[in-house]
Amino acid sequence: MSRIGKKPVAIPDGVNVTLSNGNVVQVKGPKGSLENKFHPNISIKIEDNNIIVERSSDEKFDRSLHGLTRTLIFNMIEGVTKGFEKTLEINGVGYRAAKQGNKLVLNLGYSHPIEMEEPEGITVEVPAANRIIVKGADKQAVGEFAAKIRSKRKPEPYKGKGIKYSDEVIRRKEGKSGSGK
Repeated sequence: MSRIGKKPVAIPDGVNVTLSNGNVVQVKGPKGSLENKFHPNISIKIEDNNIIVERSSDEKFDRSLHGLTRTLIFNMIEGVTKGFEKTLEINGVGYRAAKQGNKLVLNLGYSHPIEMEEPEGITVEVPAANRIIVKGADKQAVGEFAAKIRSKRKPEPYKGKGIKYSDEVIRRKEGKSGSGK
């Protein structure tokens, strides 16, 4: 039995959760609203301010969906109450980021600046020229946009230049040995 799937998800104050037919869960809170449709093999119920997720059978496919569904619902509730954020750091001489309206402008050593538009429901902050903070209620959308920013110039292993997550550790390589005849 799924240990994660068995846990009920508590609904905090100020959050409104509605279930509609077809396993559609809609969560509204202070940071926004999210909606997700789940697989019909999983039954979702709201009982005394808790969301309970149950599966229809003990087949492998249903067992794999059980914990996943509960975690996705938990992330939706956490997103509309606290929100999610990813912090990126830019390393390299002349590499910098700036915000112009709802566009993120990156200068990463290419011949042209890279402009990225904020997706709906996501805000981007640039507190310093070498830091980018991506915030939003949808965990997947925040992670996806942060990964898209990082992909514009991934950190390289020799000098560590590029865009990396703030908690990411780059394995550094030693350069050429320099010994020769």
